[in-house]
Amino acid sequence: MVYNFENSKKTILEKSDKSSIGGWDAPIANLCNLINKTDNYYTTSSCSGRVVLIIETFEKRSGLFLYRSHDLVSFDELKKELEKVRSKTKDLIYFKQEPCVLAVACASVSDAQELVNKARMAGWKRSGITTTTKKNIVELFGTEKIEMPILNNGEILVSDDFLRLLIEQTNERIKRTWSKIDSFCKEL
Repeated sequence: MVYNFENSKKTILEKSDKSSIGGWDAPIANLCNLINKTDNYYTTSSCSGRVVLIIETFEKRSGLFLYRSHDLVSFDELKKELEKVRSKTKDLIYFKQEPCVLAVACASVSDAQELVNKARMAGWKRSGITTTTKKNIVELFGTEKIEMPILNNGEILVSDDFLRLLIEQTNERIKRTWSKIDSFCKEL
């Protein structure tokens, strides 16, 4: 069967969202809508960036996420979540502030290159084009990221002062990510 971009776009955009939250994260929804309204692009995957507490493991399975937020985080909120998690598990728990990720199918390689150029103009440094016989996919990744162990054997590994600093740095990175998303919208 010959790949048809328009048919693929129609099929993908008509499918129900299978993500764990059931739709786009609010901070990236406008960007996804703008992309999907164009003739030459459609989103295949997106995340505006998030903060998670996750069980450290090298296997993929359900139940690893103990906390997840796509918004700014407060000290009280995170401290409460850490206290909740520490009473539930003795596993090694990581705090992660993960960057924005966006995958976009493009009608042609030149469309893909144009999208990458616009993303770079908006401040997105990590991007790439994957081309197969069927598809041209642009993958865009934010660079704002923090990752560290935060709980082990039911013990919080950092002081409250360090936790406040971690939250401050995390929220700065989230705001920077949102700014890049907004800048990308303007480039489109």
